[in-house]
This record gives sequence, structure tokens and C-alpha cells, in this order.
Amino acid sequence: MRTHGWAGSTPVDDDEAAKRIVMAAGELIDDGVTSVNIRQIAQKLSISRQTVYRYFPDTDALVRAAAEHATDEFLRGLADSLRGLTDPAEATVEGIAVTYERLRAHRRFGILFAPAENGRFIAVVTSPEAITLGKVIVEQFDVDWDQFGWTADDLDELVEMMLRMVQSLLADAGDPPRSPAELRRYLHRWVAPAIQGRCRPPV
Repeated sequence: MRTHGWAGSTPVDDDEAAKRIVMAAGELIDDGVTSVNIRQIAQKLSISRQTVYRYFPDTDALVRAAAEHATDEFLRGLADSLRGLTDPAEATVEGIAVTYERLRAHRRFGILFAPAENGRFIAVVTSPEAITLGKVIVEQFDVDWDQFGWTADDLDELVEMMLRMVQSLLADAGDPPRSPAELRRYLHRWVAPAIQGRCRPPV
């Protein structure tokens, strides 16, 4: 590990150095950079490009690491928000709301829903990456789907519906945008009944 640069705060080891490089990539994405590259990371951390290359052989590897870090961070926050919600409708409403709010607040989470092309991220809710993440989100729910009569096909369509709802909200948040409480009231009125209608009474 190089000992110079790092804006005067040298990492204690290689693991911390790699983590700080990945975090810098996420911060650049949050700031609106759509084509993150090695040069930008080096400038942000006051290190040479060669130092970055010691940990990541190219931009693609760095972007993949940033996506993995964002995924872990996103799912931890989501799990905390959904813990204890066992009602399918309540969990679905909160899952949509929290996913939308976190994506809107942190641009780096957008890379969870789409592959990178030359460092540029375009959210596509029907992409394999988005569907895979959506299924992980549903699996975060403390809902016994079998107990309520939901099949695997039902859950696949639920994931698609949730992602399409999030995409719509991101594309047009409304004028003015709904507050968190208003958003949840809206979802409870129009989404929750559809979820409840699919549920059979628990045995």
C-alpha cells in the first residue's frame, strides 16, 4: 500500500484502502457523475492512478465493486425498515416506499438496477439485474407467503409490479412530490387492496 496521498489520512491497510476507493466511486455517482473512471477516483482521493490500479485492474472492476458495496448497503437499510412487517400488503407498501426513497436520495443505488456500460448507468426495471434484486427485496419481508396462498409466479409478478411502481415514481415524483406519509397513504389506497385481494385467510 502506498503511504502518500489520501488527502493526509493514510489507510491502515490494503482492505481499508480498497474500501475507500469504492466509497469514493459511490460518492461521485451520488454527485451526478455518470461515467466514473480511475482518473476521477484518484483525483478525489489525492492519490495517483497507479495507486488505484493496485487494487482494481480497470474501471469495470471498480464499478462492479461499487455495485456490490451499494447492494450490501441498500439491503441492510431495507431489512431494517421492513423488519417485523408480516402483513403482505403492509410489507409491499413499505417496500415500494422505502426503495423509492432510498433510490431518490442516493444515486449510487441506481447501479443496482442496471448493468454498467462504460461506467454509465441506465435503470431498466425489467433487466435481469433489477428482477434479481427485486426478488431479494421480497425475500427481506418477514411475510409467510405460503401461508397466504402466494405461488412463485405470484411473487415474480409482485416483483415486477413493485419495480414498475418505483420506476414510475422516479420518473415523475409529482408536483409537488408527496411527503413520505402522503406516499404511503396513496399506496395503501391503491396498491394494498390488490395485495389483500390475492391473499387467502391464513390457516
